[in-house]
Amino acid sequence: MKPTLQAVADAVGVSRSTVSNAYARPDQLSATLRQRILDTAKAIGYPGPNPTARSLRRGFVGAIGVLFTPRLSYAFTDPFAVRFLAGVSEAAERHGTSLLLVPLPSGDTDARRAIENAAVDGFCVYCVGDETWALDAIRDRGLPFVTTASQLDAGPDLRYVGIDERAAAREIATHVAGLGHRRVALLGDTVVPDAPVGELRLATVDEVPQPTTRGRLGGFADAFAEVGVPWPELTVLNAAANTRPAAAAAVAGLRDRPDPPTAVLACSDVLALGVLDALAAPEHTGHPPVSVTGFDDIAEAAAAGLTTVRQPAEEKGRIAADLLLDPPADPAAGHVLLPTELVVRTSTGPAPRS
Repeated sequence: MKPTLQAVADAVGVSRSTVSNAYARPDQLSATLRQRILDTAKAIGYPGPNPTARSLRRGFVGAIGVLFTPRLSYAFTDPFAVRFLAGVSEAAERHGTSLLLVPLPSGDTDARRAIENAAVDGFCVYCVGDETWALDAIRDRGLPFVTTASQLDAGPDLRYVGIDERAAAREIATHVAGLGHRRVALLGDTVVPDAPVGELRLATVDEVPQPTTRGRLGGFADAFAEVGVPWPELTVLNAAANTRPAAAAAVAGLRDRPDPPTAVLACSDVLALGVLDALAAPEHTGHPPVSVTGFDDIAEAAAAGLTTVRQPAEEKGRIAADLLLDPPADPAAGHVLLPTELVVRTSTGPAPRS
């Protein structure tokens, strides 16, 4: 049978609270008695109080949870996520707390259970799709949270740090439209849950549940509507994941159409780089150039000459953790919109003549 705190108390001839103080409040005991308790515990194989249970009893765990997509590997392989988590970690170190990465499994019940069972003091909500249910689950636990999806109509209980996704996307699309492009494709990943790879038929951008993707696609559409290209004339493409191979698969056959797009606007740099990979294939040699844009300005974007939107990944992570661990007294100060910058490189150029 596993040794217990009571077994140590019986062996030493003291109360349970005295043994507990030896671990949690050593200043309450003499050095000699405390050492005798610890030596006895070691001799009978008692490892000490469960740290998680002790933390929960005192109402403080010493860790914040970061919620994101179902794949744990995403936190270590996605370039923007790596930079964002570096910023979160930097702030957590300053506050003397730890991080718990909480990937959300598919299925509402399992995902909600992951939130309910996480031993944390609060949550940073990052890249979880339609996050309404996740925020409701956190509220049910009575824990603080911060989200990275910009909430322009946020209430006083909601803290966020993000960018104006729609405005930033509109700026880069305006650049592409200004180069004369009118036949364009918009590329996102998991645009609609369980959607097939390739072209999607969406009546409006409001059918996209994920707020970040909806904002970016909406901004692209706004810019082209201004030059006479309405939403129904835009090609919306779905990739199975935010990876280069998935993006390449999503644009396969795009150039075989009677009137192929002259530009592809992707919702992330990773997707855009996958499009460039596909366009570099030998079968595309001799075709007119296709302009490609991304979003985020990850390190690989500059090397590829990718036109993109720059946003401060590390700063977003630092501010998110600071808002969670040291919330401002003024609720309005918990609503942070970060600046973005259009970065024009060689992946975009004038639309080819018909």
